[in-house]
Amino acid sequence: MKLTVKPGGSATIKLNRINIAERLYRITGEGIYHDSVLLGQRTPLKRPLLNGQVLGQDTVIATLYRGRIYWCWGDTEKPSYPFGNFGASGATSELPGRGGLDPSLGVDLTYFVDQTGFSKPMCPNFGPGLQWIESLIAFRDERGVERLLARVASADGLKGTHDWHVAMFNDEKQIFESLVRWDIRDMHDVTTPFSARVGTNHYFYVYPNYRVKADLHSLTNRAAYEAFTCLAPPARYEGSASKLNRTPEGQLRYEWRAGADRMDGPRMRELTKAGLLKPEEGWRQLYDIETGRPIHTDRGSVCWNAYRRRWIMITGGLPGEVWFAEADTPLGPWVYGRRVVSHDHYNFYNPTQHPFFDQEGGRAIYFEGTYTASFSGAKEKTPRYDYNQIMYRLRLDDPRLALPAPVYTLRQPGGATRIMMRDQIEVSDAWERIESLAFFAMPPERRREGLIPLYGNADNIATALRDESDPQRNRKGVLSLAVPAGTGQSGTNRAKEFNSPALVPLYAYRHASDGTQFYAVDPDIADSGATRLAEPVCRVWRNPMALLILDSMARPVLTRGK
Repeated sequence: MKLTVKPGGSATIKLNRINIAERLYRITGEGIYHDSVLLGQRTPLKRPLLNGQVLGQDTVIATLYRGRIYWCWGDTEKPSYPFGNFGASGATSELPGRGGLDPSLGVDLTYFVDQTGFSKPMCPNFGPGLQWIESLIAFRDERGVERLLARVASADGLKGTHDWHVAMFNDEKQIFESLVRWDIRDMHDVTTPFSARVGTNHYFYVYPNYRVKADLHSLTNRAAYEAFTCLAPPARYEGSASKLNRTPEGQLRYEWRAGADRMDGPRMRELTKAGLLKPEEGWRQLYDIETGRPIHTDRGSVCWNAYRRRWIMITGGLPGEVWFAEADTPLGPWVYGRRVVSHDHYNFYNPTQHPFFDQEGGRAIYFEGTYTASFSGAKEKTPRYDYNQIMYRLRLDDPRLALPAPVYTLRQPGGATRIMMRDQIEVSDAWERIESLAFFAMPPERRREGLIPLYGNADNIATALRDESDPQRNRKGVLSLAVPAGTGQSGTNRAKEFNSPALVPLYAYRHASDGTQFYAVDPDIADSGATRLAEPVCRVWRNPMALLILDSMARPVLTRGK
């Protein structure tokens, strides 16, 4: 390709974007608009060349606080010395529509700086070592005053932590001050908490499987934090010596337990490696929708999305990857995901969504992460961009983000069963009647070429597959969408996910006693009173989980513009 440069002229170079997510701009570092300034063009940022004397910043945490966005980062580089601020950095920005930029254009940051103008430590008095803000939580105290809390890890590097602090933001001094110190020797694990209400209780979910009530006493009391755990009481993690909570029949049991150790990804994998936990017993199991292969992820963010009407996850995978997944509840089932970003040999870690930037009712979301050559196979560093934050936009109406969702079997009066998806269960208030997760299928609103509908029968109990052109008048609305039976790994459908090994046949069975039908992916159910139809009626996505993992009582607490 050749481009002839002419004085005063312009040219447009069109590129085919491979990633589903759209790369927008760099948020931190120097020279963001270096070339625009040289050309005399206007830029959206007040400080387009050097802001807060920041050359590079690691891992963002952000939340709404007192009507503004508060941002915090980890290690920060400065121009005058290779090593800059290792006590956490901070900044604020205005909300879009309230003086802030549209997130598609940029983020105009106002840094908290020291007397030299450099981004100052936000955790200056926390003792020796590196200080990493792991999460930010804005809440109201007993007087109704909004306060900003941080979970801070003190570490000597990547080997692990020697302290954890719960710290309060001092609005006058513009720093965090430690309220309590916990003697925790663990790996740091950055996260973006979300709010949910369970019954009458308001919780902050620090992670989907770790929560605390939204009051200062609970937030500063380590014993008040609840973990969704499979560890036997007192729920202490002891590596391969850990004891799991199983029934006399060997069934693994999960439960919310105050004061329990959190079961993160590395711990779950260690228990699996030790033979204490079967892979299918994990509380979170992500699989690539295209290949059916497991995705090993740990860090990311979970938010409620109004457009999808589900909880969505933005999470990292292998170095440089970002994955999108969704679930019916904060705990899951997290099963099928789609890769939305790949940086080839470059790394892009700790991605997090910013729900305060959601647009079009959640149809467009924004997330960012740390773009760095560290922990990657990159042979060269990208000038100015390396070790900085990059913003992406993801449109959730992209047909490539159509993901299969759970189809549940529910108990009906008289012993009959019915299959339903999340929206139908919500309308019927039927979460307590779920018996099992039968399989995964596409929700009705995600129609696309190559899928066929599943309809309900007139009795609203059994379920039957009907072709869309079927003139039958008594059919109910579409329950879900499935792949035709003839489409499989050897089929002709071009969509990769329709040829995935995760697709399995769905069989129809008929009870001899009353003639009612039910469906299952098992081709040989041990039920003497049921007869299987010879051919599968369609193909659906398998359920790889041995347990039904739900947090069905959790309801999102929306905080935009508070």
